[in-house]
Order: sequence, then C-alpha cells, then structure tokens
Amino acid sequence: MPVSIADQIVLITGASSGIGAACARALAVTGARLILAARRAEPLQALAKELERQGVDVLTVVLDVRQAEAVGEAIAGLPEAWQAIDILINNAGLSRGLDKQYEALLDDWETMIDTNIKGLLYVTRAVVPGMVARGRGHVVNVGSIAGRQTYPGGSVYCATKAAVRSLSEGLKLDLLGTPVRVTNIDPGLVETEFSLVRFGGDGDRAQAVYQGMTPLTGDDVADVIVFALTRPPHVNISDLLLLPTDQSSVFHTYRRAE
Repeated sequence: MPVSIADQIVLITGASSGIGAACARALAVTGARLILAARRAEPLQALAKELERQGVDVLTVVLDVRQAEAVGEAIAGLPEAWQAIDILINNAGLSRGLDKQYEALLDDWETMIDTNIKGLLYVTRAVVPGMVARGRGHVVNVGSIAGRQTYPGGSVYCATKAAVRSLSEGLKLDLLGTPVRVTNIDPGLVETEFSLVRFGGDGDRAQAVYQGMTPLTGDDVADVIVFALTRPPHVNISDLLLLPTDQSSVFHTYRRAE
C-alpha cells in the first residue's frame, strides 16, 4: 500500500521543465511541499504560480548546480520552515552534441560533467547529512539508459550517466544502517527539451529523435518516481530501467512508417 508523503519537503533540481516539472506536478497531488530549483527563473516562477493556484506550498530557488559554493549557500540559506528536506530528486542534467569523442568540443564535455556528475554530488553533499541527522529521507537520482549502454557520439554523456548509477549505488552503501533510501531511475527515450538542448535548439533534428515511435513523457517518469517514494519505509526500490514499449535498447527502437 502506498504511504502518504503529504507535507514532506521535496527538493527537485532541474525543476523548470521536462521530468523535473512533471515531478513537481505529480508530487503536488500528493500534498508534498515543493522546493523547485533551476537555472532559469522565468519558467520556474511560471510553474510555481501554476502550482500555488492549486493550493500547493512552493518555494523557488534559482540555482546553477555546477557552482559548489552557490549550492551550499542555497541549502544553508533556506528559510527555517524549509530546512528539513525529506526527499531530494537530483534531476538536473543535460547532453551537449553528438560528436565523436576525438572531435567533440571541450566546453560540451565540461558542461555535461559539471552538471550531471559534480552538480549531483554538490546537492547530495549539501542535503543528505541533514537526512541522516533527522533519521529520515529519500534520494532519487535521475540517470539514463545511456548509463548502461554506450552509443556512438555519446560517450562522454554516457560516462556521466554511468557515474550517476555508480554514485547511487555508492550512496546506498554508505547509508546502510540509516533509514535514508536511494533510488536510481534510468529512463530510455523521453520526449522533453533534452534533444533540443543536445542539438543546440535545432527543433527539426530534435523531433527526428522521436519520429515514428511513442516515447516516454516526463509524466511517465514522474509517475514511477512517485511510486518509489510512496513505498513503505522498509522497501527501497534501488534501481529502475524505464523504457517505452517501442524501445528495447539504445540501438533498438521500433519506428512506424509515417
């Protein structure tokens, strides 16, 4: 049976769009209190207003997770009523380019590594000690099928998501003996802004990624995350691979003729 998470404080990074925004909307229904963090202030505020109109308690934090000092200050500087974070959803992440490893732009590498690995670590380091001290908490790390299977042109992105999976496993090991739970979720093809960001805003190229098949949506991923969060305290859903029915691996996707 699901366990209520009403009134629990949830911090979601990368909350302004995609899976992060979908998680915010799904968790709003549960009665959780939401801290929404993202780099882009305008969409973040728009989402917060949408949820507040539904009676949801929301706090927004404009934050670039790549900045260690800013992360620490943001968590330490939360209002007292928001300090006791119960759930952390490390969702901030991205991919840049689809170039061969020996031809790729160094800036693309830096952005992916700093966001997907170091950013996740910075936020985890700032939040989890409080969970341990309070004797409760749940960390959800959003990875990717790319962390399990490497594909041409994506080796650095794939490496960052493999790191996310390793960090999830390591955190669970380090938390053994505490009540704090850790869930790693690796989605396959999800239609969000992901491909648009990867291809530098090229909408046609981004849309082609999902052509002829039915991808996951952010709502699909959020639904599974809420399921993991609402299991009884003795149940830890540690590792999940979530695929659209039309996808079997990074190399195998069924596409209908259009």
